[in-house]
Amino acid sequence: MGVPIKTTRRFPPPFLILVVSAACCWQCAQKHEQQPAAPPATMAAVGLLSKTWPSSRPRILPAILGAVLVLIFAMSGPSSSSTESLIPGLEEVNEGNGFFVEILRDETVARIQALGKVSDDDGYLERTFLSAASVRASNHILDWMRDAGLRTWVDQMGNIHGRAEGANPSSEALLIGSHLDTVIDAGLYDGPLGILSAISAMKVLKMNGKLQKLQRPVEVVAFSDEEGVRFQSTFLGSSAIAGILPVTALQISDKSGTTLQDVLKRNSFEATEQSIIQLKYDPKSVWGYVEVHIEQGPVLESLDYPLGIVKGIAGQTRLKVIVRGSQGHAGTVPMSMRQDPMSASAELILSLESLCKHPEKLSTCGKQCGGFTDESFAGLVCTVGEISPWPGASNVHFTVDIRAMDDKAREAVIFEFSKQINEICGRRSVLCNVERKHNAEAVRCNTDLMLQLESASRSAMRQTHGLTQVQVPVLMSGAGHDAMAMTHLTKVGMLFVRCRGGVSHSPEEYVLDNDVWAAGLAILKFLESFV
Repeated sequence: MGVPIKTTRRFPPPFLILVVSAACCWQCAQKHEQQPAAPPATMAAVGLLSKTWPSSRPRILPAILGAVLVLIFAMSGPSSSSTESLIPGLEEVNEGNGFFVEILRDETVARIQALGKVSDDDGYLERTFLSAASVRASNHILDWMRDAGLRTWVDQMGNIHGRAEGANPSSEALLIGSHLDTVIDAGLYDGPLGILSAISAMKVLKMNGKLQKLQRPVEVVAFSDEEGVRFQSTFLGSSAIAGILPVTALQISDKSGTTLQDVLKRNSFEATEQSIIQLKYDPKSVWGYVEVHIEQGPVLESLDYPLGIVKGIAGQTRLKVIVRGSQGHAGTVPMSMRQDPMSASAELILSLESLCKHPEKLSTCGKQCGGFTDESFAGLVCTVGEISPWPGASNVHFTVDIRAMDDKAREAVIFEFSKQINEICGRRSVLCNVERKHNAEAVRCNTDLMLQLESASRSAMRQTHGLTQVQVPVLMSGAGHDAMAMTHLTKVGMLFVRCRGGVSHSPEEYVLDNDVWAAGLAILKFLESFV
């Protein structure tokens, strides 16, 4: 007889698969969900099964039971959504459809592009105050507001409103807005991005059944005029709501001689002094104002962040400098006797550029410059926008734009530039005159709104762009916005969105689709968590 061969039991493949699957699931959960190790009770149960199981019995059952225990623990651990819910002040909004990407990104981008086709000119985008294209665009906005569940109306300045009363209709309202008008040959995003991001966020709240559960009313406003292209007067829409638009504005006229009052009447508005006065909101009825806007600069792109928080909007002064000289024959008047206004203007412009590049030179301006620091001149920008030798070679005029966050610093720059004008013009024997055409004080954004928008933006960027350990950039705005007018009514906060190359007011203006998504999600989180 042959010697019997002793066989060894082998683990059946199904059990091996179960154990390996449990281990992999557990390891994956620990790696991607940041779960703690299995509780001591679970591990003790596995160990106890192994130690107490009789050695004469197959040890496959304890292995199976242990694997099942580990598998149950791995599958019942906290999910990513519950992990997100631990973030203070923020509520998870993922409903299994990619953080509402279809609405906050795809639909918003489609609507921005649709508005970009609504223009008064076939060759480029132009939509000015209450033009035919502006009226058509307003109808689109009204439809989209209604789609989001908002009650809509148009006020006596052509501003479009969409409001949700929330759970407490008598509470102070949050206003969210931006402008519907454009510059000539405009881009798609300046203005509409802020309006449509807010509408999309409200639509998500409607879908979730949360729109009427908001703790205060929320009103989306599409301002009829911010750019000031038609009447050369900025913030007509927001200034009316803030109560700072003078009734005399009804008499300003466009290039054709048509007055603001005429335009309003042609569009079936009352256009009376009383109707303008009644547009003002009661400050006691408003909780705050928030605006989403493209950055119009290159900082966010250089930092590789889609969103940034605005700390303030620079004050602005526009000057018109007129230089009068004397016409002299190009060949017969000696250089020492010439009174050329163009040469004088060139020196003045270069002097201004040097002054604003090196504001430490302001130390020569006496008491006007006392107490300034480097921070006082942070963001100081001085530019010349237009220069014209008219009428004739003996006259030159040019425009100057000076912006800074510190109003006293801006005034000190103007004071010093005025001294340089007197010195240069006197030395060159030309007459110079300076007219102040526009003046706007700097605006500081509300600290609480900044912190709330920062928290919402951090969470949004983590979910839309996968950014971790986010330090949301804080920027100053050198451009004017409706928030400048609204600060006369209530506290304001602003969220900037990255734009390619920092380009704006141009057909080249562009915002990445995912950045549009991030902006909409940030507003949604802000509304759910802080309103």
